[in-house]
Amino acid sequence: MTRTASTRVRRAKPAAPSAQPAALDPTDRGRLLSGAHHDPHAVLGAHPVPGGVVIRALRPHARGVAVVVDGNRTALDDLGDGFFGSVLSCDTIPAYTLVVTYDGTEFETEDPYRFLPALGEFDLHLIGEGRHEELWRALGAEPMTHDGVEGTRFTVWAPNAQGVRVCGDFCHWDGSAGFPMRSLGSSGVWEVFLPGMGEGTLYKFDITRPDGSRTLRADPMARRTEVPPATSSVVTRSAYTWQDTKWMKERAGRRPLHASPFSVYEVHLPSWRPGLTYRELADQLPAYASDLGFTHVQLMPVAEHPFGGSWGYQVTGFYAPTARLGTPDD
Repeated sequence: MTRTASTRVRRAKPAAPSAQPAALDPTDRGRLLSGAHHDPHAVLGAHPVPGGVVIRALRPHARGVAVVVDGNRTALDDLGDGFFGSVLSCDTIPAYTLVVTYDGTEFETEDPYRFLPALGEFDLHLIGEGRHEELWRALGAEPMTHDGVEGTRFTVWAPNAQGVRVCGDFCHWDGSAGFPMRSLGSSGVWEVFLPGMGEGTLYKFDITRPDGSRTLRADPMARRTEVPPATSSVVTRSAYTWQDTKWMKERAGRRPLHASPFSVYEVHLPSWRPGLTYRELADQLPAYASDLGFTHVQLMPVAEHPFGGSWGYQVTGFYAPTARLGTPDD
């Protein structure tokens, strides 16, 4: 999201009245407010209606929301409970952005509810059959460019949930101010693309259980986490460039269990010379093991875990190396 100076957009005349009101169906309103709506994109965002296009936004705690079309700004009506909406006199859905005002501070942003799903049908098919072999590419938080806009796709498998919202530092961990996700059918996957969200964003999923109770959970497919005892998931994108092509080719010709010496040094990284980072360990550990005559190093669990005394055997993030020693690229 980018801050917008008041001079960047000019205020347009209010849209012409329409016979179709922007008011929400009471059921939709209640389900969105309680975090139990399976298809927020069907209510929020822009939709053709008789007489024009209705644009709705859910921004709890906002002082106001305006829509900007071709540089012209029109304030949306306050519909109560954090909902804003108006009917614009347009023949088709226009390209637009939203300007959200909090206590005098304005932010211009793309509307998350104008985007089609950013997860493909083939991924959903494989997930539904239980044979997706690269789940870390389909689930979790994936920074990407979607429909020409930079942001992050959030996906989570929660087949029994009534509703799921993404919340984090961007909404002060207030689940009611989080972004409702849509259910992608029988796959059990929930998805939303949030424009402007990028690397370093802290997030969790606010889940409404079948009995209506709510729970705030870290992302089981996160690739990065906060340093324990903090428990938030972190949006990340790898920039690491592998340089082991030559070694990988040579490895294929080796037979360590049959024709070569084989001696393994097992090590728990946080306990071996405590205080070292991944990069420092990469320099010191191989030299140490080699000097003692070991040919291989076996790492005890490095996946994220909340309790350091477990030595990594109580895993909470199978795709996130523990943040105690550095970043995933480290």
